[in-house]
Order: sequence, then structure tokens, then C-alpha cells
Amino acid sequence: MVSNQKKTIAIIAGEASGDILGAGLIRALRKRYPQARFVGIGGDEMIAEGFHSLVPMERLSVMGLVEVLGRIRELFRIRARLLDYFFTTPPDVVIGIDSPDFTLGIERRCREFGIPSVHYVSPSVWAWRQKRIFKIAKSVDLMLTLFPFEARFYEEHNVPVAFVGHPLADRIDLEPGTASARASLGLEPEKPVLAILPGSRSGEVERLGALFLEAARWLQARRSDVQLVIPCVNREREKQVSELVASLEVSLPLTLVRGRSREVMAASDVVLLASGTATLEAMLLKKPMVVGYRLSNFSYKVLSRLVSVPWVALPNLLAQKALVPELLQDEATPEKLGEAVLERLENDQERSRLQAAFLELHQTLRQGADERAASAISALMESRN
Repeated sequence: MVSNQKKTIAIIAGEASGDILGAGLIRALRKRYPQARFVGIGGDEMIAEGFHSLVPMERLSVMGLVEVLGRIRELFRIRARLLDYFFTTPPDVVIGIDSPDFTLGIERRCREFGIPSVHYVSPSVWAWRQKRIFKIAKSVDLMLTLFPFEARFYEEHNVPVAFVGHPLADRIDLEPGTASARASLGLEPEKPVLAILPGSRSGEVERLGALFLEAARWLQARRSDVQLVIPCVNREREKQVSELVASLEVSLPLTLVRGRSREVMAASDVVLLASGTATLEAMLLKKPMVVGYRLSNFSYKVLSRLVSVPWVALPNLLAQKALVPELLQDEATPEKLGEAVLERLENDQERSRLQAAFLELHQTLRQGADERAASAISALMESRN
């Protein structure tokens, strides 16, 4: 239903992934409210859709405790400026996209002022620090979740929620183009491919890069026909991986690719990767995977006491069972990682079983997230009228 009302819709996105979500949401909301005005904080993707950003989004894109402490006064000033703007010219709704440490506080203040508030992308409250749910309940009129198990958690705690699906599931085809990806990357079409993704940040590559390379060397000694490919998010990570490869005592035939991680995974038979969003992408591409991760012993002990779910990989969380192997901390050895990869390279029956399970999960998440999110937000605004 199209409305001629001149709605003002406030959106706050703090990083690149939120900017992409926000742009899709603006497109879907504009279909319902062609005369709507969109304002808040967003990046280039949202601005290209006609969004007015009061502050450059990169001022919110802060990673790490030290960096946050160094910018805390600026972040407080930005928060105060936004609230002053929203209280002076109240929007019809305020939508915080991810970045919960920044956005939830603003959402709470707006809600107390009488402005409906929405949070898009649930924090991992279902996994650890579950008491945060009480703060969230006071902050939002509606939570939009990407995964169904998140929505169930909010329903159990009587927080209004809508499962909208995952935008990646909408964008990635149900059938992966393995042959075309191999051709594009210049890989031999008939030989098996292992994609290796030790992470996108320097610290992750430092912790996992050598481990994954040793696992690849273990595999290469047993299957010399396997093509090894590592996508590197930028020039710095490419240099870091190159230095790790050079430090190995035995040369390892590797193809390094800058960017194009989705294409590299699409070209693969198996993916060896760190836990994180990449596991979701590998699942949507229907790729058997082996998940490995290491932290400092102290961090692992602390987190293992806080985390209340039995898995870390998203395919396992979505299926609520161990679809893919998770080799964490002391279990993450070159031999065990290599053995798990080899098993998935050579067991055709297991590969077929996994691909069928991944297809089912893909269809569960393929809900038209932009439209569903816009529909839920529209219903909230109309109910407040």
C-alpha cells in the first residue's frame, strides 16, 4: 500500500554492513512512502538513495577498546547532537542498524520521548550476556532479526520481534556458479579447490594464518592435486599472508587473490575458515567447510564461561545441530584441520548431504529481507498514528 504521507524516518548505521542494509531498507520504505525523508547517520550506499547524513558514518566506525576510549568524547558529542535533532524535529520512527553499543542508547532515549524505536540486526544476546535482554526490552518497540532462532529468543522474553530473513540469502543464488567462478579466477576446472579464509583483520590472520597454512601443507602432502586459494581483503592482508607463506620451511603452491572472497568460495570444493559471517556465506554457496579458531588462553577461558550456546558456526546454530566441524583452541591443530578437510573432499555422500541441508537453510533465510523489514516498520508507524 502506497501512502502520500510525508514521513520522516531516522536511521543510524555505524559501519559498512549497516550502510548496505540501510540502503536496501530505504528503497523498500520509499515504495510505501514516496515522499518520505530519510535522515540520521549513514554511508555512501544510503546517501546514494537520497539519505541525509548528519555526521559522516566513518566517525562511528571504531573497532577495539583502545580506539573507542580515544574517541569517547566525540562519540558522546555525536550522540547528543542526534538526540537534540530528533527531540527538536521528531521523526516518525528511529531505526538503529547493528552497532548496539551506540544505537541502543539512542533508541531508548527516543522511545522515552515518545518516538517509536526499531533495532535492525540483533546483538548476540542469545549467545552470551543474556541479561542484556532487559535493556533491549526498554529500548525498542520492535526488534528485526536476521535469523529465526533469534526471533524465538525475543518471543520467549516478550520483546516485540519480526524475523525478516538475511539479505545475503536474497542476493546469493540458490545454485552456486562453481565452474564460472573457477574460470574467472583462472583455476583448473577439473582439480579440487580448497579456499582458505583465516579472517579479514590483522589479529585474526596473525593467530590463524600460520595454523591454516600448516593444515594446507598437511593436506598437500596427501593430495598434491588440490589447488589452494586465499582471498585477502586488502593489500595489507595480502602482504601479511605472503610473509607467512615465505616463513614456511617448505614451499606451498598458493594462489593469493585480493578481495573476491565470495568468488573464491564459490570456486571451491571445501572451505577452511575462521568462525564468523564467512561461515554463513559459505553455507549459502553450499560449500562443505571446516571451522577453526584460536584465542589467547585467557580470552578463551573467559568467553567459554560466558557463552551459553553449544556452537559458534552459523550453520550449526541455524540447524541446531553439528552440520560442520568446529575445531576450537587446542582442538585446532594442523593435523585435525587437514583431516577434516580431506574427509570433506573425498566423501561424496557427506558432501551431498551437506549441500541438501544448506539449501534448506538458504530457503529458510531467503525471505526478501528488505521488504519484510519495511513492512514491519510500516506497520509500527501506522499503529502509532
